[in-house]
Amino acid sequence: MSRPKQMTRAVIVGHKSILKETIDALHDTNLFHVEDFVEDESGFKISKPFKNAEEVSKKLVKIRSIANYLGIESKKPVVQKSDAVLRELDSKLNELDRTISAKTESISQLENELKDMDTQKKEVLPYLPIDLDFDYFRGYENIKVFAGILKSNLEASQISSITQAYELYFDPQSKAVVLFVANNDADKVYELLQGLGFKELRVPERGGVPSELLRSIEQKEADVTRRIESLKGEIESLKTKYADFILASDEVLSIESQKAELPLRIATSENAFIIDGWTPTESYDRLVSVVNNATNGRAYITNLEVREEEEENAPVEYNNSKAVAPMQQIMDLYARPKYFEIDPSSAIFITFPLIYGMILGDIGYALILGAMALAIKKAIKSDAVADMMNILIYCQIWTIFFGLIYGEFLGFPLASTHEEQGLLPFWHTVTLFQSIGGEAFTFPIHRAHMVMSMIILSVVVGLIHLNLGYVFGFTNVAREHGMKHALLEKGSWMIIELGVLIAAIGYVGISALMYVGAAVFVIGIVMLAMGEGIAGIVELPSLMGNALSYARIIAVGLSSIYIASTVNDISFSMIWADHSKIGFAAIAAIIVFILGHALNVALSIIAPGLHALRLQYVEFFGKFYEGGGRKFNPFGYIRKYTEE
Repeated sequence: MSRPKQMTRAVIVGHKSILKETIDALHDTNLFHVEDFVEDESGFKISKPFKNAEEVSKKLVKIRSIANYLGIESKKPVVQKSDAVLRELDSKLNELDRTISAKTESISQLENELKDMDTQKKEVLPYLPIDLDFDYFRGYENIKVFAGILKSNLEASQISSITQAYELYFDPQSKAVVLFVANNDADKVYELLQGLGFKELRVPERGGVPSELLRSIEQKEADVTRRIESLKGEIESLKTKYADFILASDEVLSIESQKAELPLRIATSENAFIIDGWTPTESYDRLVSVVNNATNGRAYITNLEVREEEEENAPVEYNNSKAVAPMQQIMDLYARPKYFEIDPSSAIFITFPLIYGMILGDIGYALILGAMALAIKKAIKSDAVADMMNILIYCQIWTIFFGLIYGEFLGFPLASTHEEQGLLPFWHTVTLFQSIGGEAFTFPIHRAHMVMSMIILSVVVGLIHLNLGYVFGFTNVAREHGMKHALLEKGSWMIIELGVLIAAIGYVGISALMYVGAAVFVIGIVMLAMGEGIAGIVELPSLMGNALSYARIIAVGLSSIYIASTVNDISFSMIWADHSKIGFAAIAAIIVFILGHALNVALSIIAPGLHALRLQYVEFFGKFYEGGGRKFNPFGYIRKYTEE
């Protein structure tokens, strides 16, 4: 079982004349976690950033805003020389900025034109049924023009009852109205129109017949839209042309920015600097060598003796093999271990996929999910996605293993029983022994027929898992506080369990063992009270709750089986319903089969994953894990798009 990498605290001291060389060397090694300096009475102050910091920062903001506008994302890297990128940076960045600004300004103007045309269309549309030239709507001294929409129909007789001097245009369907009356009669006519729900509409300022105006606006609208699409296409081509340059520039500028701003984190005097931080002990000699080479030995670097309280706050770097490393994602979801704690990544590398496999235990689903994980891992080039897919693949390996133990494939039994024919005619279920409640313990294990046996088996697995947690806790406490505390705080729980086990054996067999078990149990209780006080005694019943929590292994597994079996029963009862033809029912049965199992595949990721995770986080970690360690964050940059 691994612990985080051992760390060495080191300080680097030198004259300010070699500060830049020192920072470059530290950045290139990517091995030194810099501790931010807090000003005190020592006389040292936080320094100012390098002179180029502001310029680099402005360029970085500009390149990132362009990348964001163009929608440039991480891609398969095309590695470029960093000095070549820097040489071309200013000219290309200015050219790109000017080009994009010009095109975006043009697009903005054209989009405003589109909005204006849309407004014009809305003004013209109500008058389309009347189709009267808008020049006729204005320019009169003695005539009033009413133009708008009515809620009710308007009859000519209603106008003629007021005046005979009028000209009416009215569309009964749209209720659009244009009415010309003499100014003398305008008030009475207006009262009439108001009674009919008249709403005056704006008359377009342009002259012309509405239908022709609308056609003209739509033609212009289409032309402007084409120009906008053309400009967007040109911008899209810029994305293709400059993507590699932008990603490389972002990387180079990020590196320069980190270096330029490091003085803001270190202690300096008028002539000297001090950089304080941590490095993995295994890398200390290399760090010394790199700094000395970069400064021709003019920098003084030494390791410091670390006090206990400082060690607790040391940054934490995992120390796992490549196979176990994906599990660090699960650890970071919860909390990174503290520096002095056991890192349980290696343990959950086994226990998480194992419990997931115990829950799901179906070869068919494992093959589907495994293929999905491989496809996603190949399609999406991301370290985080790759780790998650590797975890899913680990889970499916155990799922296939338990699928063979359970003899299940998409909810179908693989082995035959007396009542049911299995998918594999040569594989017959064998009865091994009589189990709890008269259940026959068989191979393969038919979970739906052995519920009590599986509950007991799940709880036993849980007790083993919990005691692994106590062992880890024992080790953590022994390292931090000594063997006596470890024995009282964590060993007492295992002694209590041992007492219960001995008493149980005595109950079913040798009765004398019951007294031995009771004595061991009492000893464990006394030790627990000495180690954890009354709080430990109060938590004693929780041990049973923790163990019973593992019964979810069979409970969640059965739910998956019943869903799969139900889908199979429904689809196979539909297919060949009339025992002679393959018709609509057969097609529907295939759809039900595919959709039903697709749903169960989705649930097979969520339910077993969440419950297996809960057993790790709540039951297992609760026995030993504290977490909350600081992430080791070395000063440096992992290059993808550039090289020195």
